[in-house]
Amino acid sequence: MGQSLVKNYVHVIFATKGRKSFISADISNKLFPYLNGICNNLNCHPLLIGGHVNHVHILCHLSKNVALSKFIEQLKSSSSRWLKAQEELTDFSWQNGYSAFSVNNRGLNHVREYIANQHVHHRRLTYEEELRTLLIENELPFDERFLWD
Repeated sequence: MGQSLVKNYVHVIFATKGRKSFISADISNKLFPYLNGICNNLNCHPLLIGGHVNHVHILCHLSKNVALSKFIEQLKSSSSRWLKAQEELTDFSWQNGYSAFSVNNRGLNHVREYIANQHVHHRRLTYEEELRTLLIENELPFDERFLWD
């Protein structure tokens, strides 16, 4: 085969350090487009970026030329530097880790809807409850002691 054909959709989630509520509506209106630009620069085209006051969800097509860990490293380091340059966010940091889930073509609309309705979900669920639920639903084992660093 002369071509390398890849279609990897991923749903990435990461939170602010200590799950502090840094991401106000005003900040998210600037942060999400900034993250969109990083994704596009890495040829990891986003389908939707959203989140809530203390975390971000990104649904994107992961480039065949970018390792997931490098992609997230770029997202977090670039956006963290940018956010810290914003006057009121000099002490901003992302958490150390992240969660990522593969998404089948048939599941894309479900994940898009899920990300688009973050404010509705978080009327009844904390970020911690949301993440635990997603990890369990995706059968991804985790150790609670290290989940929140």
